[in-house]
Amino acid sequence: MTDGPGETAHDLVIYGSPVSPFARKAMAVCIEKGAGFDFEAVGIMPMPDWFKAISPMRRIPVLRDRSISAEGEAGTIADSSAMCAYIDRKHPEPTLYGATAYGHGRALMIEEYADTTLAMAGGLGIFRPVFFSIVQGKEPDVAKARETWANEFPPILAYLNGQLGDADFFIEDTLSIADIAVTACMMQVALVADMPLGDYPALAKHYAHMTARPSIAGPFAKAEGIVRKALPERIQLT
Repeated sequence: MTDGPGETAHDLVIYGSPVSPFARKAMAVCIEKGAGFDFEAVGIMPMPDWFKAISPMRRIPVLRDRSISAEGEAGTIADSSAMCAYIDRKHPEPTLYGATAYGHGRALMIEEYADTTLAMAGGLGIFRPVFFSIVQGKEPDVAKARETWANEFPPILAYLNGQLGDADFFIEDTLSIADIAVTACMMQVALVADMPLGDYPALAKHYAHMTARPSIAGPFAKAEGIVRKALPERIQLT
């Protein structure tokens, strides 16, 4: 991993922000596979015209494979799930999508649950009301964050806790995109708030061992460095 292209630029480059859980998900996939990549920060307010041309949904992140094209839309893939699937196909070992057809489907299902249900609740309900408010010069909306945690998160966390059962990982008891996606989205909450998981022991255990993995901890440290400058102390959700 490097912070930008140089004399030893890799084929893969991820455009985005370390604060994005979806960018961190893609970075984690590269790191777990030993696939070298460059990371280029992209500001989205306003979004550069060159980035709009490769991001039809106007979102970060976007992946480029320089072995296909070093500029323009060619060689680019938008959407983090599509990006991760491409990385897995380009670097097939170790697989992060299950060893069986059923495992593959379940991994994709839980990844989608994390990227939509979990990410929506954590991003719109907790991260943005706190961090975006501070960036805009306002007081953090702690009440909104606590309301979200109290009312929206219990069924989400209970579902994920139940999916784990006694296993260390969500799929076939081995690391998969499901584990990476869930952890990346949960850490979006952890960027701004202490996250009590005592009522969800399986998920708490999973979160602890996943956040210790270098593929998760490295990208998160960069995001945390950015957030801590604006929010020195995490808020309390309870």
